[in-house]
Amino acid sequence: MAEEDDASKTEDPSDKKLTDAKNKGEVAQSQEVRSWAILLGGVALLMIAGPWIADNVRRTVLPFIESPHAIDTDFEHLRLVMANTLSDIALILSPVFSVLMILAIMSSIVQFGLLFSSTKLKPDLAKLSLIKGVKRIISLKAIMEFLKGILKLIAVGVISFSLAIPLLQDIELMPQTDLVFTVDRIHTISVLLVSGTVAAMTVIAAADFAFQKYTFRKQMRMSKQEVKDEHKQQEGDPQIKARIRKLRIERAQQRMMAAVPEADVVVTNPTHYSVALSYNMEEMPAPKVVAKGVDHLAFRIREVATANDVPLVENPPLARALYASVEIDEEIPPEHFKAVAEVIGYIMRQRGDLPH
Repeated sequence: MAEEDDASKTEDPSDKKLTDAKNKGEVAQSQEVRSWAILLGGVALLMIAGPWIADNVRRTVLPFIESPHAIDTDFEHLRLVMANTLSDIALILSPVFSVLMILAIMSSIVQFGLLFSSTKLKPDLAKLSLIKGVKRIISLKAIMEFLKGILKLIAVGVISFSLAIPLLQDIELMPQTDLVFTVDRIHTISVLLVSGTVAAMTVIAAADFAFQKYTFRKQMRMSKQEVKDEHKQQEGDPQIKARIRKLRIERAQQRMMAAVPEADVVVTNPTHYSVALSYNMEEMPAPKVVAKGVDHLAFRIREVATANDVPLVENPPLARALYASVEIDEEIPPEHFKAVAEVIGYIMRQRGDLPH
């Protein structure tokens, strides 16, 4: 079933699915990129601040090498000396650890941006399942990660030691040399080893980052049905949308029909079109369409107008033109002023508002 599900997921993931996954803390990330950033920062610090760190560490441990006999060996005093020594070394190395921690955070931000998600922190009882735990351990992904780790160690080891072996030929002479020379020699070998490691990790991290991106997008793929369901969810169910549209039309018609009794005249086709006009010379620059309809709705407008003594005027060309070009609550355009003025004038003369 899992293979069938994977086979059906042929569509690229939508932006919404990727965003939802990111909000849950599910992103494409490479641990190798983080390791590479830490190693690169370590090499830089080793090259820039290595002598300073080595000098301070050397000064801290020098009493143990030059005059160990001067150190009291009673428990309390020895405990105090060791605590002071370790705190001094921790203080010396604290800038290094701070920079490496910042680099680890920055490497994650570069991969998938700033991300704050509590989903991964929520307790999941399914993770306590022994069977599922064993499946995770022996899964194909876990095996691939194990093999990748072995290959990485082999590649890094071969490259790094092939660079450092020529410098290790005189390592047996180091106990007989000066301490400063020994520390500098170890520093040189360390820089070379880590540089080779970083060079190998650069290639590994780039390849792994591309691989993680590919596998994540493949994992996020969607089936055609999922794409349709998501589109339906975003756009809304067509049936619900149609129902909402119908309700809006009904409410608009109710408001329109409520305005018909206040109209001054209804221009008709006389059967297919009805357009109700309202005009107040003192308040309106031009007559306004307050209701319009065709066929059944036109009949209802005429019916309401007749019941409320609103005059009906038959003018088929004008009724069709107003219905097609003017929306409800809009004033009539200038090209219809003359024809509408004749109708309004006729009604006003009938009512006695204008002289005959």
